[in-house]
Amino acid sequence: MPNRPFKILGVQQIAIGGENKQKLRTLWVDMFGLDVTGNFVSERENVDEDICAMGSGAFKVEVDLMQPVDPEKKPAVHTTPLNHVGLWVDDLPRAVEWLTAQGVRFAPGGIRKGAAGYDIIFLHPKGNEEFPIGAEGVLIELVQAPSEVIEAFSRLSP
Repeated sequence: MPNRPFKILGVQQIAIGGENKQKLRTLWVDMFGLDVTGNFVSERENVDEDICAMGSGAFKVEVDLMQPVDPEKKPAVHTTPLNHVGLWVDDLPRAVEWLTAQGVRFAPGGIRKGAAGYDIIFLHPKGNEEFPIGAEGVLIELVQAPSEVIEAFSRLSP
C-alpha cells in the first residue's frame, strides 16, 4: 500500500436504528445512563435521531438512537439495527482522495456537515465495478476530527 496520508483515530459514533427510538432510549438512556445531548430530524435523510453520549472530552463516543420519519421511505434507518459506525479521521479530504484512488466506493452526497456539526462522508456498504472496495454490508461514516480530538489521540500513540 502507498503511504496513507491520513490516520483513523478512533470511534466517533455508533448509530442504532429501530422503528421506535423510545424503546432504544429505555436501554441506552434509562438503563445504561447515557446523556441525551441533542436531536436531529431530517426528512431528506428520513431520520429522527436522539444524539447521546458516553465518555467525555476527546474520547466521548456518540450513540445515535434513530427511527425513520416515515417507515415506508428510504433510507430505512430502522431496517439494520446497527445502522453505521462513525470513525474519527484526522484529514477527511485527503482520506477521501486517497481512498477513492485506491478503489473505495463512497455513498452519494460527498463531504457534508453531519448531525453533530462535523464534516462527514459515508463509505458505501457495497463495492461496484468502478469502485470495488466497499464496507461489506456495513455503512461506515468518516468524521473529520476537531483539533482537540486529533491532539488527544496523538498523545496516546508513539
